[in-house]
Amino acid sequence: MDIGKRLQTIRKQHGLSQRELAARAGLTNGTVSLIEQNKTSPSVASLKSLLDAIPLSIAEFFATLEESDEPKFFYGADEFIEVAPQSGLASVSLRQLGDASTHSLQLLDERYPPNADTGPELMSHAGEEAGIVVSGQIEITVGDQTRILSVGEGYLFDSRQPHRFRNVGTEVCHIISACTPPTF
Repeated sequence: MDIGKRLQTIRKQHGLSQRELAARAGLTNGTVSLIEQNKTSPSVASLKSLLDAIPLSIAEFFATLEESDEPKFFYGADEFIEVAPQSGLASVSLRQLGDASTHSLQLLDERYPPNADTGPELMSHAGEEAGIVVSGQIEITVGDQTRILSVGEGYLFDSRQPHRFRNVGTEVCHIISACTPPTF
């Protein structure tokens, strides 16, 4: 997916200038311009801020229309939707199962390479989220609490609490998580 083009199209559909969107999201006009030109990849937190300013969820931003009238129950690994496409060695991968905009639950397959994080800004959104660490370890900050979780450990919190995920380990951290409603 062309993130920049999609953001530009949605921004224009909502009648927003780059300057107005940037001001609403707490970012610079130059940052929005670079993202729309695909000259920089937004962090998960920056993209969330931009979409909150529209308002539009990340699930809706990356939604793909399923063409069939038949309900879809099963998905191959290649059918997951990457909702955090970034470039570089320390890029976070958040792969969504199905089109979360048509369900009340969002399920993610998350991978954080060493030193990767969701961005310097803490995120918050309506709902609850939970997850279990499958491999590696992850530092999670929720409000004023921070903890490093390892394999087999999990988390569950109200997503309105400011939060951040950061891999402080030396191997890729793999998490399976859920968010309800799918507002992320």
